[in-house]
This record gives sequence, structure tokens and C-alpha cells, in this order.
Amino acid sequence: MPHEALPEPPHPQRLEWRRWLAGEPGPTEFLWLGIVLGLLSALPVLVATYPQMVDYPAHLARMHIMLTRDSSPFLQQYYGFEWRWMGNLGADILIVPLSWFFSLETSGRIISAIIPPLTAWSLLAAEWAVRRRIGMASMLALAFVWSPSAILGFLNFGLAQAAALFAFALWVLLDGKWWRAPLFVPIGVFVWLGHVSGWGILGILVFGYEWSKDKSWRAFVAPWPLFLPFLSLILNDNPGKPPSYGPAPQLYKWAIWKQAMRGTVQWVDYAMAIGVCVLLLGSLAFKKWDGKLGWAALMMLVSSLVLPRHIFGGDLVDARMISAGLMVGCLCLAWRAPRWIVLASLALFLPRLAYTTIDWERDSRETEQALTALEGLPKGAKVASYVVTERREWGFNGDEHICGYAVVRLDALTNCNFALPGIHMMTIKEGGPFFRDPFHRLNHRAGRKIDISDYNPAKHTDYLWYVGQTWPSKMPAGYKIEKSGRTWFLARRTGPVAKDD
Repeated sequence: MPHEALPEPPHPQRLEWRRWLAGEPGPTEFLWLGIVLGLLSALPVLVATYPQMVDYPAHLARMHIMLTRDSSPFLQQYYGFEWRWMGNLGADILIVPLSWFFSLETSGRIISAIIPPLTAWSLLAAEWAVRRRIGMASMLALAFVWSPSAILGFLNFGLAQAAALFAFALWVLLDGKWWRAPLFVPIGVFVWLGHVSGWGILGILVFGYEWSKDKSWRAFVAPWPLFLPFLSLILNDNPGKPPSYGPAPQLYKWAIWKQAMRGTVQWVDYAMAIGVCVLLLGSLAFKKWDGKLGWAALMMLVSSLVLPRHIFGGDLVDARMISAGLMVGCLCLAWRAPRWIVLASLALFLPRLAYTTIDWERDSRETEQALTALEGLPKGAKVASYVVTERREWGFNGDEHICGYAVVRLDALTNCNFALPGIHMMTIKEGGPFFRDPFHRLNHRAGRKIDISDYNPAKHTDYLWYVGQTWPSKMPAGYKIEKSGRTWFLARRTGPVAKDD
């Protein structure tokens, strides 16, 4: 009777590979991987000539007015600009030296491209400072580099958030040094200048760290070096309307939590957000979390429920705390995970980066095609824009402020700018009360007709630039379409328009 063949023993190299994956990584073993992934996180901006951040063109328009208004009679006629020190200047300050060497649009892309790597590297710095190792926590947190806040184009907030994490890492590393406190007085002001919400995140991080060490009144006093910007509140240097929760706050809070990882594919984004929340809750239940970061994460997530939507004219203040809280929550995971789990943690970051890159490359080509509407328009043209975003679409509409490019390229008068009186540095001199964001936007429900026959901004301009998948059923009187594309048209006023009400 022939003998049965014995199973072939595992190949030595295969066994060695499995052991390596099952082993615990060294403290710096994944440092270079994190640095490389940080560089890779800029890929969407590198492949897209026109970054698809929602607010990005409006930021460019404001920067263009800030930098060139004194030399342009059209910009002087259409816009006012009053520079002032405030907690929302990150990109506005950075654009000045960049504009000495590059065009405004190139400078804007540079700023957009450095924010994701800075965010990624700040996560590595925070984990290293707290635990002296790079592991699963920061690899998992990378998924929030391209958070909704980043895709919406909150440039100032993105810069300030990264600066806050770097500053927090420095706070931890300098623990016990007498000169840490005086050093952090200017650091706190620096982060606040970037964005007030980033400054708030730094304060929460510092308090949470100190509270984890000493749950007493000392934890409340410890962040005192960061308090100097409070003087802007005391001296009434912070203009704007009172804080507001907006209409239907309960429905709104539920909506922003559902969109905690909003990107492109709805069910994938839901699965990622739910998976992260379950992991964080499980880690909390089994005490596998690090309170040095965990208390701050809890405070941010709770504050997202408590904070109003609008503070000092800023929108989505509470929504920013969700992605920031989940990101810091990932950093607080204290598992000493084997290598294969550390690598598996990238299953959230890499697909998110991939589909963001693919979307941006495609949508940037759409934007480039829509920008042909500006070709042949005169310098100083008056352009009313109307942008339709389909409510059935889960992803963001990167063209919501596309008319900002008309300001950059033509010194045009447009109606998509951030110009709340008493809040923003820029003001609009013409066009009436509806000639600013958000009155140029429509969230369209499928099946409903779009009637723009009485669109107020079109009564103050010579051109109407319409961008959307659904075309209007009625046009403003006196306008005739001159050119069009698949998702846009440019109409010129050829006759009298209806009088203003």
C-alpha cells in the first residue's frame, strides 16, 4: 500500500514573514511609513489643476482682492477691504510671501497641498510625544486627513489644526520645563491667528493632557499661557452676530454626525465612521485608551453636540469638532498592536485617499471646462453666478464658489464671496443685499423645476453664469445664452431686466 504524501512543511521565508507580521513593531519602525504617507496625502491637489475644495475659489477671490485691490480700479469700485488681526488668518498670512514668487492660483494650490501632509505629520508628532512610538493610533487617524473640513476647503482651520497638534506635542515634550509657559504665550497667539477653532482644539488638548495627570483645579489653570487671545473678546474686537444654532438644531446635529466622514461613496463613508466609533467605544469600555489624549477627544465630541453652528460669523463650528474629535480619538488608542494590525489600519486612509484623488482629477477637468465661460469677457465684468447642487448627491460640489475665479482673472464683480458685513475683511459695494454667499446656491431636490426668472443678483449684472446638472425652466428677462457646456451656460444681458423690488 503506497504511503500517503506528507504535507509540505511551510517555507522558511513564509514562516519568517508571518512571524514578522505577528510581532510587535519597534517604536520608530513605522515612522518613515507615516512620513511617506503624509507626502502621499497631497495627491488629490497634485492631480487636480483646480482643487475641488468647496470654499477654495472664494478664498482665492478674497486673497486676490487683498493683494491687488490698490492697483485695480475695478476692485476698488466693487469691493472694500479692511485688514485686521483676527482669529482666522492662516492662509491669508501665508499667501503674502508665496505671492512674491508664484501666481495667486499656484500659491493657492501650494497652500492646499501642504495642509494634508502637515496634518498627517502632526498626528505622528502627537502620538510620539505621548507614547514615544508610532503605531496603530496614528495610522488609523490618517483617515481624517481628508475629513469633510478639508474637502469643504477650511484652509485656515486646516493650518491651525495641524499647528495645534504640533504645539500639543511640544507641550508634552517640554513637560516640567520652567520656560514652557512663557514659550507658549506666542505659540497660542500664533495658532489663534490661524483659526480660532484650531486655538480651541489646542486648549482642549492641553487641558485634557493636564487633567489626565492631575484631576484638580490645577488642570484648569495649566493652559493659562494660551489665554492671551481672550483679550480680543474682552476688548470687543470680535465682530459678528451672536452665536446661533440655526433652524431645526436637532435635525442639523444628526445630519452633521451622519456626515462625519462624508466623501464620495455614502455606504463606505458610513461604514468607516461607524467602524471608528465602535472601535473607540470598545477601547473605552476595555480601558484600552490613553487619557492623555482621550479626555480631549471626549470633550471635542461632546462639544460638537453643545456648541452652536455659528460663532463670530464662522459656519459649521460644531461640525469641525466631530472630525477633530474622532481623529484625536484614534490617537488615544493604547493598543500595543502587532504589525499586521498597524498595516490593516491603513484600510481606512488609503481607499479614502484613492477615491478623493480620482474624484478630484475628474471634477477638475469639469471645472476647467466650465471656466471657458470666462474667455472673452471684459476686465471688470459684472457676473451673477447661480450654482445648483443636487441633494441626491452624497459628495461635495467643488464648483459652489466657482465664480471666485472671475474675480481672480477678471477683477469681476461677483456674488459668491464671503462678505458678511462686520465679520469678513472684504465688503461688497454693489449688487444689493443678496450679492454674497450663500444666496447664489441652491440645494435642488430631484424633479423640481428651477425658476430663476426673478433671480435678484442678475438685475445688477451684465452676465449670468449658471452651473448645475439641472437647467432652469425659466430665465431672467433680458438675458440670452451665449455659450454653454454639459453642466453650465453663460448668458449675456441683451435687453432690459426686471426692476428691483
